[in-house]
Amino acid sequence: MAKIKFLVQGKSDNSQIYIRVSISQFLSIKKKTGFTINPKDWSAKVKDKGTDRPKQNNPENKITHSSLNKLETWVFDNLNNDLSKGILIDVYWLETQINNCFKRVTKTDNSLLVNHIEYIIDNANTRKIRINGGFKIGLSKSTIKNYTLFKNIITEYQKITKKQIHFIGVTEPFVEKFTNWLINSKNYSTNYAGKQLEILKTVCIDAEKNEIIITPYSKTIQHFRESDKDRYIQTLSFYELEQIQNSDFTNQEVLDKFKKENPHLTNRLAITTETMNNARNWILLGCEIGQRGGDLLSIENENIRYNGKSIYIDIIQKKTNKSVTVGVFSAYVTELVLNNFPRKIPHQKLNDIIKVVCKLAGISAVVEGKKLNTETNRKELGFHPKYDLITSHCFRRSFATNYYKKIPTPILINITGHSKESLFLTYINKREDKDANADLFKKFYEELQQNKEPQMRIVKNGN
Repeated sequence: MAKIKFLVQGKSDNSQIYIRVSISQFLSIKKKTGFTINPKDWSAKVKDKGTDRPKQNNPENKITHSSLNKLETWVFDNLNNDLSKGILIDVYWLETQINNCFKRVTKTDNSLLVNHIEYIIDNANTRKIRINGGFKIGLSKSTIKNYTLFKNIITEYQKITKKQIHFIGVTEPFVEKFTNWLINSKNYSTNYAGKQLEILKTVCIDAEKNEIIITPYSKTIQHFRESDKDRYIQTLSFYELEQIQNSDFTNQEVLDKFKKENPHLTNRLAITTETMNNARNWILLGCEIGQRGGDLLSIENENIRYNGKSIYIDIIQKKTNKSVTVGVFSAYVTELVLNNFPRKIPHQKLNDIIKVVCKLAGISAVVEGKKLNTETNRKELGFHPKYDLITSHCFRRSFATNYYKKIPTPILINITGHSKESLFLTYINKREDKDANADLFKKFYEELQQNKEPQMRIVKNGN
């Protein structure tokens, strides 16, 4: 049975009172309680005499005596509870119990990984971020979300391993075990697991800038992404977009039949002619301007410019803070923007309804792709009807894929916001085709020569 003892170390008037928890003859942990006392006022327990408590000879000592009794009960109760759960009992555990018992605010230990992650989140609005050769102030909402999720993952991993993670402990063996847990225990995708290692490396480098000691290895952590052959992306071709554009959602009999066959969707979604037409318009607009779903759904009237001939949409991308301008030239989408702009809709609801739109439009070829398993909350590879795999992110990929090789790539990446061509090609799962690039140059060269004004040239006499 565990034993708890209080003791005083030191001879000064304000000597520290310690608590020692002996779990077995081989394991004993000791920590300061935060209380002090004059050793003369301490009743040490010797041969069943004494109390291991302050003498109750003044009001202050009586309060301390009562507080130590409270702490003893608190530690005993939590010790038994945590031992039954297999939680690691160490000095960090004991320190936490002392602080929780008296509701103390603890001083942040900068050497802990999770504390520096919280420091980054707490100071997100004043952090400098390098961008386009300069700096901007403040992390984006998506970046803050990524740090928050990463903190949750680290906190969970600490509970699994039953110890806190210090920067000095971020070594190669640690990273290997952490990676194994992310992929094999948590069943995270290759990309998501690799992203966590990328954030881990970033946090370590940032900690060093704040004069926190880290391991040399932590600055060289290798993150990863899935290979091209393992990537499955879904796009809507020009032909499929035409199918969607020409679909008739006014037939109430067809809609009623769909509701009857798909009650799980009907309970969550308002499947009406109006909602279907609205989602259809978001699809057509999204595939024409090539922006992320969040940026697409955030377009307001002030983002749109019309000079009587051309429509321009100005967007500041939330993820990268890049400013892009997209021209709208399709007759159907031009009409949407000017006279029938789609009604606002929550992002997740749009993802649900566009699947219905695509299904009724006949986008039903069976394709290989990853679909969310709602029971495991993980995406799993399989063969599914294409409409089941369409999300708002497919709009941006459809734009990039459909116009690739038809429009010069530098123009496309200025619209999508990719920082370089290699990232753009990875995004649409294409490898650089150098022959095609040469052929495209030839095409523009020939057009340039055709448009060149004829010039008079002196021909020398052959004699």
